[in-house]
Amino acid sequence: MGNSIQDSQAPSLLDKVKTSFRNQSVLLVATLVILGVVFQIASEGIFLTTGTLATVLNDWGSYILLAVAQTFVVITGGIDLSVGSTVSLSSVVAGWVLVQGLHLDSSISGDAAIPYVLLAVLVALLVGLTVGALNAFLINILKIVPFIATLATMGAMSGMAIIISGGMPLQGPNDFNLGIPYTVFGVQLPISTTVLTVLIITVIAGLYLHKTRFGLYTYALGSNPFATRAAGISPARHITKVYMLSGGLAGLAGAYAYIRLGAGSPSNGAGMELYAIAATVIGGVSLMGGVGRIIGIALGTLVLFTVQSGLLMVKVVQVSPSLKQVIVAILIAAAVAVQTLQKNGRK
Repeated sequence: MGNSIQDSQAPSLLDKVKTSFRNQSVLLVATLVILGVVFQIASEGIFLTTGTLATVLNDWGSYILLAVAQTFVVITGGIDLSVGSTVSLSSVVAGWVLVQGLHLDSSISGDAAIPYVLLAVLVALLVGLTVGALNAFLINILKIVPFIATLATMGAMSGMAIIISGGMPLQGPNDFNLGIPYTVFGVQLPISTTVLTVLIITVIAGLYLHKTRFGLYTYALGSNPFATRAAGISPARHITKVYMLSGGLAGLAGAYAYIRLGAGSPSNGAGMELYAIAATVIGGVSLMGGVGRIIGIALGTLVLFTVQSGLLMVKVVQVSPSLKQVIVAILIAAAVAVQTLQKNGRK
């Protein structure tokens, strides 16, 4: 009798499966596996090759930094529309410092360019932190809502990038070997130095969000700002830190763009804010704030670029590259719908 009661109370296999798929990370991993199989078949066996995977990860590397930046902001209940223009401005300023400031050109390459590449990274980071501080000033001091504040800086930074560069790429010293995949024991891996660096930054950001007091305050601010204030936490001070972190990561994404292309261009960050928001939503971050995990963001960004790369390689039907933004919009809508269904299922 007792055993039968316990058996009836034990969750069935179907219940376990349903519970697993309410976990965003499990759902995204399953999606990646399915996409890999489908695109491998539809591309006649060329999708799951080292070259293709390296391309996907190279695209992933530039956008995961922005997605992580957006994650911190969205968890607090805000949004940062300026991350794409910050990429453009930071890469352009880095290029300007090397080309116009130090009078260097693209003839410096390989190991000889490494010190200048590091300087470009530092300059891009400082530009990003400055933009983040400006966003925080508009939000905290001028009391402008984050959407409008970052929309304003988005336009301003894009314009400044064009003015500084004259609308043309600034080609300076660079080491393109940083973007070449590693070869280990004669086997080429899809990971390069730049991608590995981004992976390390993403892991550090994840630990910072999930294992520190800063992360706890970030979740608290997005979940209940009134209780956060009552607990003695300054929302304005924390918002400043979060937006400067977002700007700093966007600045690093600008450095990534410079290293990858060998030039600072005003078009480097064009439209990247849409992809950052898409990856954030697909990764399970609630736009209402207070919810989100870095592992979900990493997987969500990977899903986004797996879909885009896979569709361009499909040989069954021809997919136009101009459909990229349509695909992103559909993925955003689908991700929000899944979040809604998951919430309803918990209720």
